[in-house]
Amino acid sequence: MGIYDFSVRARDGKEVPLSDYKGKVLLIVNTATGCGFTPHYKELQEIYVQYQKEGFEILDFPCNQFGEQASGTDEEIHSFCISHYGITFPQFSKIEVNGQGAIPLYKWLVENTSFTGFDTGTPMGAMLGQLVKKHDRRYKNNSAIKWNFTKFLIDRNGNIIARFEPTASMTKVREKIREII
Repeated sequence: MGIYDFSVRARDGKEVPLSDYKGKVLLIVNTATGCGFTPHYKELQEIYVQYQKEGFEILDFPCNQFGEQASGTDEEIHSFCISHYGITFPQFSKIEVNGQGAIPLYKWLVENTSFTGFDTGTPMGAMLGQLVKKHDRRYKNNSAIKWNFTKFLIDRNGNIIARFEPTASMTKVREKIREII
């Protein structure tokens, strides 16, 4: 099974086959509108504008599993993202990324990657490590999604190239995208 075998639900409820994105470089992100990482939307939009014409897409999946920081309906979340960050990349229906309710795409992403660690050299990284550890003492040893704004970079052939935890520098994300575009 590969990424193009999955379908996801659009905000309007329609199923979207990921095979529609064959041949494109993808950045798949679970997001939230009330998170300390929400400003990543600004840089994500900048990256999208920079590389979209070269076959790059960001697939945005709001998720309310971490601190209930993606409250609201799909349309309320989308309106927030447009009004605050001017996003123009595809934003899908709210999902779960972990547990029994996780959508098949995210189950596959988690099964085929490893947790890469938080950047504990930053205040946010250190705080997030402590927060996650309270809920899962062995969090470093499993591949579950730990928080909002975990990013997966997929090449034009559907291969997972990199996983970026939320504390990863957006500069590193941009550099890796540039390498495979």
